[in-house]
Amino acid sequence: MEASTLGALLDVVGGPALRLCTAPAGTAAPVTEALLYDAHTPLPRTPGALLLAVGVRAATAGPLVRAAAEAGMTGVVVRGTDGPVDEAERHGVALLAVDEEASWHHVHLTLATAIGARSAHSGGLGDLFALADAIAAATGGATAVEDPHQRILAYSTVPGQPVDEDRRQGILGLQVPVSVENAEQVRLVFGSAGPVRLPALTERELPRLAVAVRAGGEPLGAIWVVDGGTLAADAAQSLAQGAATAALLLLRARVTQGLTLDRNTDLVRRLLTGSGSASDSAEASTAAHRLGWDAVRVAAFALGSGASVPDAERTLLRLQDVVRLQCEARYGRHACVSLDGVVYALLPAPGEHAEAREPQQRLTADRRHRQLAEDIVGRVGRSLRVPVRAALGETVADLGEVPASRADADLVLRLLDDALPVASIDDVRPRVTLLRLADVLRERRELRVGAWQRVLAADTAYGTDYARTLVSWFDAGCDVASAAKTLSVHPNTCRYRLKQAGRQLGIDLADPDERLVLWLQLRAGAGLGLRGAGQVRPRSGPQPGPPTRRQLKVSGDPG
Repeated sequence: MEASTLGALLDVVGGPALRLCTAPAGTAAPVTEALLYDAHTPLPRTPGALLLAVGVRAATAGPLVRAAAEAGMTGVVVRGTDGPVDEAERHGVALLAVDEEASWHHVHLTLATAIGARSAHSGGLGDLFALADAIAAATGGATAVEDPHQRILAYSTVPGQPVDEDRRQGILGLQVPVSVENAEQVRLVFGSAGPVRLPALTERELPRLAVAVRAGGEPLGAIWVVDGGTLAADAAQSLAQGAATAALLLLRARVTQGLTLDRNTDLVRRLLTGSGSASDSAEASTAAHRLGWDAVRVAAFALGSGASVPDAERTLLRLQDVVRLQCEARYGRHACVSLDGVVYALLPAPGEHAEAREPQQRLTADRRHRQLAEDIVGRVGRSLRVPVRAALGETVADLGEVPASRADADLVLRLLDDALPVASIDDVRPRVTLLRLADVLRERRELRVGAWQRVLAADTAYGTDYARTLVSWFDAGCDVASAAKTLSVHPNTCRYRLKQAGRQLGIDLADPDERLVLWLQLRAGAGLGLRGAGQVRPRSGPQPGPPTRRQLKVSGDPG
């Protein structure tokens, strides 16, 4: 799809908020994205970008203008009126200015939104912009194409046509402002067979000429034309003809977007599972090119295990929609899929070379990933009224290692609860290590056998409390007083239990190796003290039997 141009951008957001100082290459110069200048990071080569001169005074922006020209950028945006116009013209770079009071964050959001409206809509929607321009030229009014949910898909950029604040806000947010009056007009448009003339909603707004876009009776969207008093006599007829063309374009876009979505979904699924050739270097390279990323981490989202969800399948689909939309809003790529009741998303991260050059980049990415996860958990929890958990795996520098990051995220998910709904692998690495050890204990017979089984067998058969006492003592650094406080018993009771466990079960608590192995087996194998891990029981088969009743006749607590 064609990129946005400097002229088209100015048509949308130009005016008091954004002023053009000079454009040596003309207003047809492409604009691909808006970048915030960072004095601590080398300027990337980004053809077509607009560079926002954050932290640079307009009068001293000459060197930045030269650097932008060397990086192939289209222009530089400064704050104030005394920018280096001569320098910009000498190097063929456009110079734009915003007010002194303007917030760089707001300026960046506004420009990125306006640019993205034309350049980010891949998948067949590009021709809608050309159609919007054609309808605007034929009818004489600024035109916008919307979907049934009043999301703006395309808009015209014919210069000189009257617009109002409702159109400006709609284009900047790619969503028509919500109001009761506007909703009533929408119902009227979709309930009519042809174009409808609509009055202005307020004194500051302009009237509209609108028509529904349909295919076989199915509503695909609507086209709205601003009536600034300059509409052509046959505007309604031209709009009806445009609606027929729009229907074909929207149907084609739906098919194209569906194919793109299917390809991305299949790619992400194969990366996550390591199936086929997705983990091969060639396939990983292709995936990196398609997604535009190198290093990534896996984020996993799941419904709370204890939640009562009447329609879990439908709720999971809605969770996937939220994850996809939030990831697209931040990273501009669709990279999420639902597998086995979990929604997985691939999040871009700084690669190894970027981290070596600027260590703070990884910390910044980690904060962004955590913020994204927390936003999704909060948003879904409020809208669907169900608890959601989010886990972040390890960052991997090769897409072929995505299954390892997914395995990390899956383990973290097992540890999450109401008190800890969001966590990364680094947050809970010790507990994850115990979980991994528990999985190994289940699989390896030689690691399952040992004194810990005798401890559990005694507690089960005779009601003793050896396992909990031992774990509390180990956790307290073998301090009896601290362990007794944890157990809410007298220190003598704790000391007596330890003595009896050692004597009756054949455990040498003076041996540091035996203490370490027993502690790990009770924590990992029995799940004692490991929140969220559950209890791992030994598999069936020959096991040491419990102590005899004679052996345990004095094993209870004294008095």
